Amino acid sequence: MAGIKKKKIVLYTFLVILIAGVFYILFNEYGLLKYFKIKSELKSINLQIEELKDKNIRLQNEIDSLKNKIPAKIERTAREEYDMMRENELKIDVNEK
Repeated sequence: MAGIKKKKIVLYTFLVILIAGVFYILFNEYGLLKYFKIKSELKSINLQIEELKDKNIRLQNEIDSLKNKIPAKIERTAREEYDMMRENELKIDVNEK
């Protein structure tokens, strides 16, 4: 009987240590849950970086076309961003409902 009690105590001690170890691995400062959270944030940030790189390329192309004095680009920018018009032109605003 004493041998069975001793085995049970050893088994329970082992299980408690195992459960404590699993909790430690999951929930400590550098645990798996934090790792997966940071990995997800990294993926999101990398996606934002790629979007911003694409936007920078588009803006750089727009700057280059304005620096090269491409007439169509200059006129389009003046009309869209600054509401400029040519002489004798009428501006018609259309309001959508």
